[in-house]
Amino acid sequence: MQQGVRSIRAMTGTLILRPGREASVRRRHPWIFSGAVGSLDGEPEPGGAVKVLSADREWLAWATISPSSQIRARIWSWDEAQPITEELIRSRVAAAVAGRAHLAFATNGVRLVFAENDHLPGVVADRYGEFVVVQLQHSGADRYRRVLIDALASLPGVTGVLDRSDPDVREGLSPRSGTAAGATPPATVDVWEKAEKLRWSFEVDLHSGHKTGFYLDQRHNRTVVASLAAGRRVLDVFCYTGGFTVASLAGGAQSVLAVDSSRPALQLAARNLARNHLATAELVPANAFDYLRSLRDTGRLFDLVIVDPPKLAASAAKVTAASRGYKDLNLAAIALLARGGHLVTFSCSGAIDAALFQKIVFGAALDARRDLWIEARLSQPSDHPVLLTFPEGEYLKGLVLRVG
Repeated sequence: MQQGVRSIRAMTGTLILRPGREASVRRRHPWIFSGAVGSLDGEPEPGGAVKVLSADREWLAWATISPSSQIRARIWSWDEAQPITEELIRSRVAAAVAGRAHLAFATNGVRLVFAENDHLPGVVADRYGEFVVVQLQHSGADRYRRVLIDALASLPGVTGVLDRSDPDVREGLSPRSGTAAGATPPATVDVWEKAEKLRWSFEVDLHSGHKTGFYLDQRHNRTVVASLAAGRRVLDVFCYTGGFTVASLAGGAQSVLAVDSSRPALQLAARNLARNHLATAELVPANAFDYLRSLRDTGRLFDLVIVDPPKLAASAAKVTAASRGYKDLNLAAIALLARGGHLVTFSCSGAIDAALFQKIVFGAALDARRDLWIEARLSQPSDHPVLLTFPEGEYLKGLVLRVG
């Protein structure tokens, strides 16, 4: 282990902040932006470890460097005596996994590691039964790929680790995809969830499905939708492989119209309905924006409308355009609600916070000339915890609204 510590220290550089720019580091926020960097001594490779010092040369943290990123460094340790070592990384993975142990009774699909929120910047790992899917999002995480993969592969009951470091999550790095350790997952795997008297399962494509294969972050919200669905006409927009469609029918929906642009996703949704022995739904391959407008033109109404689009704002620069998109979607959805109906609407764009999202939906309701009441605010489940010093971790926000 000592040799490993020496090798990391040998390639260490020193990042010195500009005067007055150390406040966020002292508040234990893990990101250092390029504008805060005064100088970088040494020649650390991308992903290499650096000491972070204030302008007065006071030691602040250990970080990894990303020379071409706006987020120039990501902090892994605030303890001067604890640099970034393999031992540290293994202990962080073990602590993250232990924090999810209580979920074993509720599901076999769990986020094991949630990046900065588990003090493992850029590392996402989701478990689907006996397989783990990992995404390493930047050069710092990628540098420690082998120790991370080994730590995940050694977990009890894990037979294989799949690397899904897709282009849309890789910051300045080439994508990486394929089996990283152990067995290769089959074409699809089974994921089950249960809460109170509800239980359902899904067929999940780990190799090419969205994110790491499934929307694990909507687990609790599927139960909320089920509780609203009894006897109702349901519209599920951006239904993907049918998570909310299954929940609606399991909750006793009268009918479900499910819309998604992906035909393969809809085929998987149909199989998910069949595997849960549920009534069939009307599955429509269509562009959601266009289809919502066409439904409005026909005068068709629904008692429950679910709007769960993909991330529309990948960065702060996309917020204005994304806000227009969210408003258009919610304006069209509100127009389709019968009196007393409910809208369950989401944004998974981290660049749009809960307050802004509520303002966007408010604007849509105002343009629709309809009164809506917030009955609940929704977020991500406990396996996606938000570190208090890293509010960016709270990316998923939702509203349950009743229309007058």
